[in-house]
Amino acid sequence: MAKRTCLITGASAGIGAAFAEVFAAHGFDLILTARRRDRLEALASSLTARHGCAVHVLTADLAEPGSVARLCGELEARGLTVDALVNNAGYGVPGLLTTPAWEQQRDALQVLIVAVVELAYRLLPGMQARGYGRILNIASLAGLIPAPAGHTIYPASKSFVMRFSEALSEEVRGTGVQVTGLCPGFTLSEFHDVTGTRASVSKLPGFMWQDADTVARAGYDAVMAGIAVYVPGRVNRVMAFVARHAPWVLMQVQRRFSWAYRKTH
Repeated sequence: MAKRTCLITGASAGIGAAFAEVFAAHGFDLILTARRRDRLEALASSLTARHGCAVHVLTADLAEPGSVARLCGELEARGLTVDALVNNAGYGVPGLLTTPAWEQQRDALQVLIVAVVELAYRLLPGMQARGYGRILNIASLAGLIPAPAGHTIYPASKSFVMRFSEALSEEVRGTGVQVTGLCPGFTLSEFHDVTGTRASVSKLPGFMWQDADTVARAGYDAVMAGIAVYVPGRVNRVMAFVARHAPWVLMQVQRRFSWAYRKTH
């Protein structure tokens, strides 16, 4: 019986690499995509050696229009079937809305929103036809709590991903496909190095952080259980609860302390 195959975007490091480890450990073959081929190939070799899984490496820059269509075309050309999709690729754009060039904001929206929806759109019909599928969209706690200044489009895009996952989960109910929007909080990864906020976020207390492996395991369990939206970590769930029932509390905290972890200039 053929093994199921999982496609993971943004798989070269951080949470994406952690998801590759989790799915491989649960018997999936893998398709890994990101921009950095050298990292993908190193990860692929390691996973194959430890888990005996087949790993296919496909480089793609999801900020480029047409990249998802090309990626899916390559999957078809190679005869690869996607049974599970992890939409993990993403990043934040530091500064206020008009600080960076528009092209930077546009590219981020392409990765954070358009690629997420397009991959689900293109791969979902095959999952439904086969009667099995798992779609795990990486949203963020930032999409559930009041948004402060800085990284302006990031919390808005993650709120979209969370609501999109919620709606899609209802659409596919009873088809054998399960969809989850995962909303992690602060996670130990390269995210803050890329955005240039590593020094400032390091000032946050340790109890606010989770490691990428813990987040990935929680995400895997959530999508396999068919949970539409899942917030991993007790502290994060408390923050989400407060945001829902007393958002003004978190708004005041954000206004006072967001400078400690968001680059706004």
